[in-house]
Amino acid sequence: MAASADPASPAHCQPIDYYLAHSNATISSATYNAADPIAYLVICFSLRQSLLTFPLLQHTMAMRCFLLACSLVAIASAGNFYQDFDITWGDGRAKILNNGHLLALSLDKASGSGFQSKNEYLFGKIDMQIKLVPGNSAGTVTAYYLSSQGPTHDEIDFEFLGNLSGDPYTLHTNVFTRGKGNREMQFKLWFDPTKDFHTYSILWNPRHIIFMVDGAPIRDFKNLESRGIAFPKNQPMRIYSSLWNAEDWATRGGLIKTDWTKAPFVASYRNFNADACIKASGRPSCTPAKSGWWNQELDSASHARMRWVQKNYMIYNYCNDVKRFPQGLPPECSIA
Repeated sequence: MAASADPASPAHCQPIDYYLAHSNATISSATYNAADPIAYLVICFSLRQSLLTFPLLQHTMAMRCFLLACSLVAIASAGNFYQDFDITWGDGRAKILNNGHLLALSLDKASGSGFQSKNEYLFGKIDMQIKLVPGNSAGTVTAYYLSSQGPTHDEIDFEFLGNLSGDPYTLHTNVFTRGKGNREMQFKLWFDPTKDFHTYSILWNPRHIIFMVDGAPIRDFKNLESRGIAFPKNQPMRIYSSLWNAEDWATRGGLIKTDWTKAPFVASYRNFNADACIKASGRPSCTPAKSGWWNQELDSASHARMRWVQKNYMIYNYCNDVKRFPQGLPPECSIA
């Protein structure tokens, strides 16, 4: 027997400004700013008392919805690496520089390095500017991704596979749902990602996961749960990044090994921005009040841009690999 829908699920709850409008709380428009976590907390405490004016049934549901709305704070965070990230491994090979505005990962023969976000996110638009390892980067991988934990984790991946000097990087993307991946798409970039910083973005809302490079969409993984295909929507994820040695497979299937005379290899990060829902406490649900990305999808111009990128720069698509899936391609591959 199917479980009944939770009346305080995100589909039934209202944005926090609904409760503000239906309460007797006196909060000025200057105070109400969902992008300001301090102001958001002020609203939450004010509403907690004013919701007592709801009729009994409305009060019960409204209080549950209110608790959900305040359990994940929707904020826009133009990041400082000291405030937003922890260096998790590398024994000093990862460094935060320029008063928190630059982070550098390095790799030598002894070890790579990595960092992770202090916060967990459930939906949002995440931007990071990265300058990849220059020169002969064969055998190295720079990974930048969102992930939850556990055997049924969700994950949204960018991985940059190094190459010989002068050869283009391979940008590897993947989506895991409930621990299952195998949804790889790979691209050659249309610029040199080692000469300057470029912006790599993930837009994740309840209907789409859109991968973007310098604002250009390259991949759109759609929510097809109505067709029985899992979609990441319940597990908050941290941001992770690492620079590590993968010479056994990263470059030409492992034929090209890492040249350790070129070490240390360095990748640099700046201008992190998260316009996203941050898990504070409680259930992993979110109903942001004012976030343009919540309902964002590709318009006709963006679709055309994505098709251009895929036509000219995509070098692998799991949906075309019939040899890999002899029992049939994954079901999402047959849905436009």
